[in-house]
Amino acid sequence: MTLTQQIITIGLCALATMTTRFLPFLIFRENRTTPSYVTYLGKALPSAIFAMLVVYCLKNVSFTSGSYGLPELIAISVTVAVHLKWRNMLGSIAAGTIVYMLLVQLIFL
Repeated sequence: MTLTQQIITIGLCALATMTTRFLPFLIFRENRTTPSYVTYLGKALPSAIFAMLVVYCLKNVSFTSGSYGLPELIAISVTVAVHLKWRNMLGSIAAGTIVYMLLVQLIFL
């Protein structure tokens, strides 16, 4: 890439990022009520996205050989338990990740 192409690429990326960040504030002003479908999506999408991520993370796990998916199942259980106890998304994700990495590195070699 030439320098000009790099500058144009960085500029377009910055413009696209700023547009996606500012556009919702321009479309949904604070003096207007938010449409019901947007409110519904705000409530439904986080759970759907996390469910999709769990399925994606488990797609290559073999439950019939090796460690039989035990590190993954234990880490998911820890994540759910920590989240149900403290309702802290960052803490529960961190706890599950740490448990998984410890299991994989130290126990299920």
